[in-house]
Amino acid sequence: MKTFGRDLLRERRRRLRERPLLHLVPNLFTILGLCAGMTGMRYALDDRWPLAVALVALAVVLDGLDGRSARLLRIQTKLGAQLDSLADFLSFGVAPAVIVYLWTLREVRGLGWALAMLFATCCALRLARFNVELEEPQPSRWSLHFFKGIPAPAAAGLALLPLVGWLASGGDWLRAWGLNAAMLLFVALMMVSRVPTFSIKRLRIGPEYVVPVLVVAGVVLVFLVTEPWATLSFVGLAYLLSIPVAVYVADRMRREEEAALRAHEAAAGSSSDQPGGERASGAEIVPLEHRNKPKN
Repeated sequence: MKTFGRDLLRERRRRLRERPLLHLVPNLFTILGLCAGMTGMRYALDDRWPLAVALVALAVVLDGLDGRSARLLRIQTKLGAQLDSLADFLSFGVAPAVIVYLWTLREVRGLGWALAMLFATCCALRLARFNVELEEPQPSRWSLHFFKGIPAPAAAGLALLPLVGWLASGGDWLRAWGLNAAMLLFVALMMVSRVPTFSIKRLRIGPEYVVPVLVVAGVVLVFLVTEPWATLSFVGLAYLLSIPVAVYVADRMRREEEAALRAHEAAAGSSSDQPGGERASGAEIVPLEHRNKPKN
């Protein structure tokens, strides 16, 4: 019996050690994103701002690829989750703060560095809160369509938005330290806030909208290649304008879900008062949270 147990343990350890090379792809994307963010800081030290911003943007793309590849390959490990959070902290928390500080906030020395540290700290707190909330029970349905606060990749883009606008237009007013300090402070607080923002992970497109969406995506891609800084500035401003829209839509969806739940509870209470209890109407009352679950 002991020999059988040792053999079983040995076989389990062998399976844990041996993994197909393809399983390393998500973690490779994560490491590449980390290296891109760190290299962006290096180019900022040399005042090569287009390369610094481009590398942070590359880190955003790689961050999307590592999660997508992990889901496609059905590979979700604790190592990958921790590595992803550490890479996000450096690429989207530290790198944008350092780049903005070197670009303009160093004019005010201590105040500028304090804002950079605040931004990085809020990013770390957001990532830690996100990891903790993954282990919590299933949230309400309406909240599945939204993030709580601004996600780290979007926060990095907004922090660099004045710099991107400066690269697009050359306007010196965009380099004013006051404007960049206000933007950095706003984004830092929004990262740790509970303000709902749109999440595209659960966005569904109807068949009739597939072709228009592809056309719009193609146009954006063309402008991204021909006029990258102007296009990124437009995308950043559009995201800023979407925040109040997300707050309105989230509040409406929350009220509708609460109203549906109250109506269901009232119907359940009235049917239980009739003779025969819940089966008086001839149908079983199904709890709201189980209605869409598949039946065995």
